[in-house]
Amino acid sequence: MPRPRLLTTDDWPEAELRAAVLAGELVAVGECWASPAEPQDAALRAAAAAWSLPDRRLVAATRTAAWVWGALSRSPLPHECVLPGRVRLRVDDPTVRVRDVGLAPEDVTELAGLRLTVPLRTAVDLLRAPGPSAGRMHRADEDAVRGLVVTGLVPLDDLRHALERLGVVPMARQAERRMATVFCAPGA
Repeated sequence: MPRPRLLTTDDWPEAELRAAVLAGELVAVGECWASPAEPQDAALRAAAAAWSLPDRRLVAATRTAAWVWGALSRSPLPHECVLPGRVRLRVDDPTVRVRDVGLAPEDVTELAGLRLTVPLRTAVDLLRAPGPSAGRMHRADEDAVRGLVVTGLVPLDDLRHALERLGVVPMARQAERRMATVFCAPGA
């Protein structure tokens, strides 16, 4: 019988899982656990995120999607999700933040039972996300966008063209300015 890649509190009590982490037998993967020998790939992170979300209709987005893709080293809490325009769902889970957005079919993919935004859409959404003050991005959002680009998941030219195609969509021009700031050369 094959061993599962992830362990959850459905499998063992949380105290035992945390004790196994202290003993070096397990490592945290989001809100789940895995063997330290298990490759920390996108499929493993997607399975962990899928286990954590209360409804399969949710689409992991922004920082949560960036973490699944490997652009961030730690799973964000609360998880950031979107609902496609026609889906109505009430989520009373404080570990999940949900927004209603329009998603084209090419903006979403599925991995290990998790629906999530593709890397390019994830980067665009992060650049358009509200920041702590006018014109500024959250540091974690900057890190996520940078991670998506430097890992090769989002070519910089593709990101630039995607932002140009937004036209007059809210936050489009600000997203272009943010991208220029995030990827400006030192001393330029």
